[in-house]
Amino acid sequence: MKPSPLLLAAVLAGLAVALPAADPPGGTSLRVLCYNIHHGEGTDGKIDLPRQARVIADAKPDLVALQEVDNRCRRSGKVDQIAELARLTGLHGRFGKQIDFEGGEYGQAVLSRFPLDELTVHWLPGKPDRERRIAVEARVKVGGGEVSFVGTHLHHQRGDFREQQAAKLNELFGKAERPVVLAGDLNAEPDAEPLDVLREKWTVATARRSLLTYPAVKPAAQIDYVLCRPGKRFRVVEAKVIDETVASDHRPVLAVVELVP
Repeated sequence: MKPSPLLLAAVLAGLAVALPAADPPGGTSLRVLCYNIHHGEGTDGKIDLPRQARVIADAKPDLVALQEVDNRCRRSGKVDQIAELARLTGLHGRFGKQIDFEGGEYGQAVLSRFPLDELTVHWLPGKPDRERRIAVEARVKVGGGEVSFVGTHLHHQRGDFREQQAAKLNELFGKAERPVVLAGDLNAEPDAEPLDVLREKWTVATARRSLLTYPAVKPAAQIDYVLCRPGKRFRVVEAKVIDETVASDHRPVLAVVELVP
């Protein structure tokens, strides 16, 4: 029996929702989302990954850097959060371990419209007993070339940890010949020393001071960013904070950048 045209159309429509978007013309435009997901917990105290997946999918991103991600931890129901978010959004996902936590692992992750190999985890300066930080790097094929996509989460406590970590990011990626996009919760406002250090090597795509991301309910600070380098290889098309007050304690920030030949 042949399926009816209406049934076939419905099936194809369902597939269209699940699959990532097609490459943009020329493959040079990148929609980059930075989102601290607070291990899936919203400002209402509920852990709700489908809610966060909808926020991510609605932004139609090409690359997503996620901070505060659980991998089979007790507090979040022993769920592999990045695998679940990848399934719900139709994107490729990889997790980078930072520390062992509550019977599982805690760290950062990336989602990508482009296929991903394994992440490279780069350790940043800091003491292990103060939750040592990492940067996670994925390399993706974009517009006929290779781009490094790096996610990070700098230290939240006072002191010079953030400045040291920013300097290490410059050391790791500041001389790379390939284009690099960096996205993360930097725990620093635009005029703070860590951003001054990063500006030595990076263009801040989310540079406007009006892009307040934390706390989500009534944001008063800009601490989540997208940066890129070298500056001559990128043109910033758009930067905005997504108006989402419940899904996490941070609002996600989106930058649209064009990769210039």
